[in-house]
Amino acid sequence: MKLLLTNDDGIDAPGLETLERAVRDWGEVVVVAPAEAQSGVGHAVTTDRPIPVERVAAGRYGIRGTPADCVRVGLTEIVPDASWVLAGVNRGANLGADVYISGTVAAAREAALLGCRALAISQYIVKARPLDWEIVYRRAAPLLERLLAGELAQGEYWNVNLPHPATDADVGVAVCALDTRPLGVAYRNEEGAFVYQGDYHKRPRQPGRDVDVCMGGRVAVTKLVLEIAGPEVNPDSCGSDEGPLR
Repeated sequence: MKLLLTNDDGIDAPGLETLERAVRDWGEVVVVAPAEAQSGVGHAVTTDRPIPVERVAAGRYGIRGTPADCVRVGLTEIVPDASWVLAGVNRGANLGADVYISGTVAAAREAALLGCRALAISQYIVKARPLDWEIVYRRAAPLLERLLAGELAQGEYWNVNLPHPATDADVGVAVCALDTRPLGVAYRNEEGAFVYQGDYHKRPRQPGRDVDVCMGGRVAVTKLVLEIAGPEVNPDSCGSDEGPLR
């Protein structure tokens, strides 16, 4: 099994290192990630200029482009026989409406558009609470193993958000729907410039959906589905059966 790993925090981000560590024993890992941070770029792609690619080490490529660029270049030019595309671990949650602006989730969505199984994984962060990547690894690894052992139907992909409790105790896992409420935004005017004032942690929560589940202390696993038909799935790489957490 070949795994294409990417993110939107940049190729040197600790979350990507954590993801690579979690899955490197399950197959051949190839990293195709942005050379620099690309958080919040959504599903932007580069079509009006060349996209520089640097081979920084064996199986590691830095792309001067967006996360979606990384997946496009990765699946068409570098790892066309990848079994899965895994994006993350993002430093910060991608819950509810975030999936429409997140570069991490866009990478998984682009993979699904190209007919490959895909998963985005992010780490929610509570203000003033330190983040321990070792704990992230311990929570992510067994869940990823379960998800990668299963299959996805054409056009489906996973969005996983890890909670940030005060201790390293075991947390539950819930397969849940995407929260459909918009994330409120607010700005402060500072002499003609507007400074974002939204409070992510006070966003509205629909009971039992991903925002409520993750902020309540459990892992939120959400299946997202493309509303358009993608290319035919290759049964030798991108599976088409039901996954283990349905």
